[in-house]
Amino acid sequence: MATPRLFEPISVGGLTLANRIVIAPMCQYSAENGEMNDWHLAHLSQLAQSGAGILTIEATAVCPQGRISFADVGLWNDATEAAMGRVLSAVRRWSDMPVAIQLGHAGRKASTDLPWRGEGQLAPDHANGWQVEAPSPEPRLPGTAASTPLDAEGLKRVREAFADSARRAARLGIDAVQIHAAHGYLLHQFLSPLSNRREDDYGGSLENRMRFPLEVFDAVRAAFPADRPVTVRVSGSDWADGGWNAEQTIAFAKALEARGCAAIHVSSGGLDPAQKIPVGPGYQVPLARAVRQAVDMPVIAVGLITEPEHAEAILGNGDADMIGIARGILYDPRWPWHAAARLGAQVRVSPQYLRAQPRLHKDLFAPR
Repeated sequence: MATPRLFEPISVGGLTLANRIVIAPMCQYSAENGEMNDWHLAHLSQLAQSGAGILTIEATAVCPQGRISFADVGLWNDATEAAMGRVLSAVRRWSDMPVAIQLGHAGRKASTDLPWRGEGQLAPDHANGWQVEAPSPEPRLPGTAASTPLDAEGLKRVREAFADSARRAARLGIDAVQIHAAHGYLLHQFLSPLSNRREDDYGGSLENRMRFPLEVFDAVRAAFPADRPVTVRVSGSDWADGGWNAEQTIAFAKALEARGCAAIHVSSGGLDPAQKIPVGPGYQVPLARAVRQAVDMPVIAVGLITEPEHAEAILGNGDADMIGIARGILYDPRWPWHAAARLGAQVRVSPQYLRAQPRLHKDLFAPR
């Protein structure tokens, strides 16, 4: 019997994945001073036993002011690097799953409270808040503090912060870097005409709006080992009139591919409160499909893809090359096991779990 597409191996840059299930980055809002702790050890350890092709560490701030919330993970100094190293060392003791990291800067969406407290933006003078920075002074929401526009020195500082975090990731042995240019965060803010009102070389035309995100990509690509992939996550649409759209996403994807981007992860939204998202199973797949038809690098589709048969159909139709699973794998940390059982595939597991193989699926598990 042929191997289901979802469980075929795939190469991303110089990295080969055992299957096409990508654990997407998911913020945990549980760090202290940017440092990972036992929560992250427990969280990542269970995901590393899931049987997915690759695990992506949550959005990791490249500088303190780039955090979404005060409890975000960071990778900007020796302390945050050491804390992440301790967690990764423990995870790797029991799992050989490749690990990627998403590096980002929240821009005007920074300085927020914890989402289970309401996710409101905290004022600069709040104990857990700070002054946010962005392409333009317009705030994220009416009634919140204006942003500090990044000047030439600020742009250089952010570029260098991304590069420094990439070097730290390399020292930690992380297998791949994903640059966060989606969901209304800083690089997306530069891309979208709804948030970028600049009148210099970084605003106005599509070429100018792409300039800073591409500079960040170049800086990260130069800082991270050439034999390890650098990928990018994008929002394929703002879902708002006059905003970033699929056509512009394709232009950005082509420019990234020309610079050596190894894969692109297509999500959407998150930038403007006027967004009207047509939420439903696979609602972002058409955006991934549009990009997939325009580039040669692998494309990851994500967003309410909860059923294995749906994931398999997306790959079989050529709409994407990999499937990102996020909240679905929080709900079911063994989603890849169950997908393999449903599709008639095999998944690698640690020997401690071999006895869990169901009698109805006697060839489901392969020992790691």
